[in-house]
Amino acid sequence: CQSGAGSFGLSCDYKDKLTRLLPPARKISEFFVHFWNVSFTNLKPMWKTAYIYKKLDNTEECFWYINALEAPSALFASNISREMLRSQGDLEDKMKAQDRHTCFFFSQLLHIDYYNLTKFYGTAKFDCGVFGVFEFCERGSLRYVLNDKISYPDESFMDLEFKISVMYDIAKGMSYLHSSNVGVHGRLKSTNCVVDNRMVVKITDFGCNTILTPGKDLWTAPEHMRVQGISQKGDVYSFAIISQEIILRKNPFHTCCCSDMAEKLYLVQYPRGPNVFRPDLSFESVGETEAELFVLIKSCWEEDPEKRPDFKRIEGALGKIFSNLHNQANASYMDNLIRRLQMYSRNLEHLVEERTALYKAERDRADQLNFMLLPGPVVRSLKETGCVEPELYDEVTIYFSDIVCFTTLCHHSTPMEVVDMLNDIYKNFDSILDHHDVYKVETIGDAYMVASGLPRRNGNRHAVDICLMALDILKFMGTYQLRHLPGIPLWIRIGIHSGPCAAGVVGNKMPRYCLFGDTVNTASRMESTGLPLRIHVSESTIKILQRTDCQFECEHRGETYLKGKGKEMTYWLTGVTGQKYNLPTPPTAENFQRLQQDLAERIVSTLDKRGNERRKTLSTRQRRTQRHSSDGQPEYLHLNDPTTYL
Repeated sequence: CQSGAGSFGLSCDYKDKLTRLLPPARKISEFFVHFWNVSFTNLKPMWKTAYIYKKLDNTEECFWYINALEAPSALFASNISREMLRSQGDLEDKMKAQDRHTCFFFSQLLHIDYYNLTKFYGTAKFDCGVFGVFEFCERGSLRYVLNDKISYPDESFMDLEFKISVMYDIAKGMSYLHSSNVGVHGRLKSTNCVVDNRMVVKITDFGCNTILTPGKDLWTAPEHMRVQGISQKGDVYSFAIISQEIILRKNPFHTCCCSDMAEKLYLVQYPRGPNVFRPDLSFESVGETEAELFVLIKSCWEEDPEKRPDFKRIEGALGKIFSNLHNQANASYMDNLIRRLQMYSRNLEHLVEERTALYKAERDRADQLNFMLLPGPVVRSLKETGCVEPELYDEVTIYFSDIVCFTTLCHHSTPMEVVDMLNDIYKNFDSILDHHDVYKVETIGDAYMVASGLPRRNGNRHAVDICLMALDILKFMGTYQLRHLPGIPLWIRIGIHSGPCAAGVVGNKMPRYCLFGDTVNTASRMESTGLPLRIHVSESTIKILQRTDCQFECEHRGETYLKGKGKEMTYWLTGVTGQKYNLPTPPTAENFQRLQQDLAERIVSTLDKRGNERRKTLSTRQRRTQRHSSDGQPEYLHLNDPTTYL
């Protein structure tokens, strides 16, 4: 590797130890000290000795050469000039003839330094071969940029001005390359034209002709398809194919009449008649500037190579077209560059605003989903601290309800009908909850659990909000009809209790905000000991309601036995003074027992009226099981094929 001028002082000549080191030579020396004994099988063999050589022009520019235990077939990150190879006989003896030729060829690439060509830094040898190290361009290949129509839209970014400037960059890079010692590219295509972070197009993969055999692809000139080789006129043809990609932003060599790549190559190599096969480029409905540009492109893919312009002419023609685009005959390169940067800045601001709006919308959707699963304060605590401390609440009110005779309904319903039924009911319940200061804890099967007073404490309002919500839910149940069983009554039981409670988030995967304590169990008992279409309220809830301004109407039920609690005084909530609730009429205890027994018969009668519709319900499956099991064998032994035996 090469150190910069002035890195090593003249006092270092012919000495084993370097007495004066100047940056960046000090960094290079420190690198070799630490890197000396490191060995990578695929990258670096163990080093034995190292030599420092100086040029003969009395400068302080020096070169390292590493003599490894196994001589490498190519220098690792080398920079060797013609003069150095001639003057250093010891080095020449250690290298094979082909290595000297390769290193000399790469030394020519190292001298190329142009704005529209990627910088060549050297080579690296691996087991699978020798690789060239070129400058990295962050935005990838031109082909990738042309395909990305979201980040680089036609309307606000990839307009005609930008497309001409891209072609101008390629033409300038190729013009310099053709005038250099390299002379020709030979493999020019949109995939080895790369774009840096300033949207400048640079050409890469040049100088590989002594190593790689020219191939045949859509960018190859027709004369080189017939006779293998490379030429500057062949690069002009490749430039024309790339220009058509840039103008149309379509696949390479786009034509409407042919989509097969092999057929395209054949038609280019063997033209039929005087009309040669080329990509689509229509002059219809185009402006004067585009027409002038199309004429230039078509002249570049002429069948006769001698009729194609060189890149000096192409560069001048594009510069003239670009200047006429803004009525500026003497527009400098910096003017064009500044205009392009301004255009890119405007587009970048537009993209930032658009992506920011998308991010905010996505964040709001995620927050909305989180707020559906967990209470708002809990979500905010999880986002800010990553955890939620469990809390003890002195007084909350909990609501429980379930569907009466739910098992019987499921017995005569298909699974999808059960899901639709619960979804209809609980979606309406959820809409009622939105009008009250309550939190839906969970639904388990037909059970519905709601709490108020947590996680945000609300004084005595928790009992009021739960009772008002219960009245609204009961009012809704008086008008609800089952879609798959019209005319069949649907009853729910409701239980309400107030008391202390602990709450917290349980689990990391699918976390749930859970409630714990005797209040939860008592509220569940209030529901299970209630009656259909009744709101069963405990005495503790009634006492809290009496401390508020709301005047609720209640009926004294008397002492009710609650499992685990004994006998407790309970009440029926019937309404609010001064407000009329059209609550359904609840059945009496005696009528409920009779209606419960007749429910299955009413369901069967309703289903019979619907005709002979084939329904896969639990009841039909059970009757089928009884019919097939008449011989005493279990159901799974009754196979469709009687000739098959287990």
